[in-house]
Amino acid sequence: MKSTFRPRLLNGQTGDPALLLNLRWQGRALLVDLGRIDRTPAPVLLPIEAVFVSHTHMDHFMGFDQLLRAFLARDATLRLYGPAGLADCVEGKLAGYTWNLTEEYPFVIEVTDIGERETTDWRFAARRRFEREMLGPPRPFTGVVLADPVFTVEAVPLDHRIVSMAYAVTERTHLNVRADALAASGLRPGRWLNTLKDAVRAGAPADTPIEVVPGSRRPLAALREELLVKTPGQKIAYVVDALFSPANVAKVTRLATGADVLFCEAPFLEEDLEQATRRYHLTAAQAGALGRAAGVHRLQVFHFSPRYEGRYGDIVAEAQAEFAGREPRYGGLERGSASLP
Repeated sequence: MKSTFRPRLLNGQTGDPALLLNLRWQGRALLVDLGRIDRTPAPVLLPIEAVFVSHTHMDHFMGFDQLLRAFLARDATLRLYGPAGLADCVEGKLAGYTWNLTEEYPFVIEVTDIGERETTDWRFAARRRFEREMLGPPRPFTGVVLADPVFTVEAVPLDHRIVSMAYAVTERTHLNVRADALAASGLRPGRWLNTLKDAVRAGAPADTPIEVVPGSRRPLAALREELLVKTPGQKIAYVVDALFSPANVAKVTRLATGADVLFCEAPFLEEDLEQATRRYHLTAAQAGALGRAAGVHRLQVFHFSPRYEGRYGDIVAEAQAEFAGREPRYGGLERGSASLP
């Protein structure tokens, strides 16, 4: 079965955090964190519909200007989600430029500030010189910040002396096409398959007509039973810049439970635990312990400190050893546990 999400760290394990999630066959993408992206070609960035910012320290937000430049002349809406105060940061960025020639630009930025109990939406339109506008009253924050027909995005605030948001992107239902059945049907692959999948996810009536070739339609139910295989949706979790505290551990293990992949920061080795704690970051072993406790299928560590140049393999090895439970340093933190040893 092919995965819907195709994750890629734009700057690898050692550069600024920026996780691109391409949605296979849909021409859409999400970006988690917005570090340096000036070396990423514009065609890679343009499918992005939404950006999920952990916090606005420079290495997590300096890519905003590059993304703005790529989108500015396009007829598109770019949505940003992040901790309360994100709209202030976007407004400050936009205030650094002159916008007297954008009256005919249709580009819009929408920002969702995620507070402790509610979310607030803001709009910045190019044709209005990016003047800040509030979009309706605040809404209760339930944990889910985006509910798309294909996936949901959940956010939880972690302690980094400021709020650092962790995210989980979960596919609602994974629908695969049975290649053998498609070939036997005489039908050719095409966009109609996405139309069929979208209709199934939306719970459309069984007799909904699906155009399989121009001028020829078949009922949804027949196509669904003949061609599609339904499996649990893919889940990707993302954690950066957080203290290894009981509260953070509990939040991360709940958010990432059962994830196919956990992308987790590992800036420090365990030998520098004191400095990691002082700076409210994780060690590689702590990242491994979180992955093990959450029962994730795969752990991908990144956001390495340059102090370990030449030793990056040690970071990966330490994280994976703890994740696998080989002589664990955090043996009291087992799957389903939120307590610290």
